[in-house]
Amino acid sequence: MSTRTNAYADWAMLGYQTWLLGVEASIVIATRLNGLAWQAPGSDKEVVRMVSEKIAAITELQMRYLTGGMGSTPLAASQKTVQHYRRKVAANRRRLSR
Repeated sequence: MSTRTNAYADWAMLGYQTWLLGVEASIVIATRLNGLAWQAPGSDKEVVRMVSEKIAAITELQMRYLTGGMGSTPLAASQKTVQHYRRKVAANRRRLSR
């Protein structure tokens, strides 16, 4: 395999990881909306939590970008960004599914 093919594979994998992020985020959104619609216990706190965690996630990511912790290429920065959000969304999915 040439280096060029590997680069395409890396970008394709990034696309797949981004797609997975979208799927997991959709599950989290549906779960949250279901809880809000049925006024589940703690749903008022969930509204505050979902806003505050987004602010915390973007602030953490911004600090990584500003300190050079995201890599030196567009691919590396994109991979780390998607990885960062996938971790956050997966944690929410696990927490909300209990």
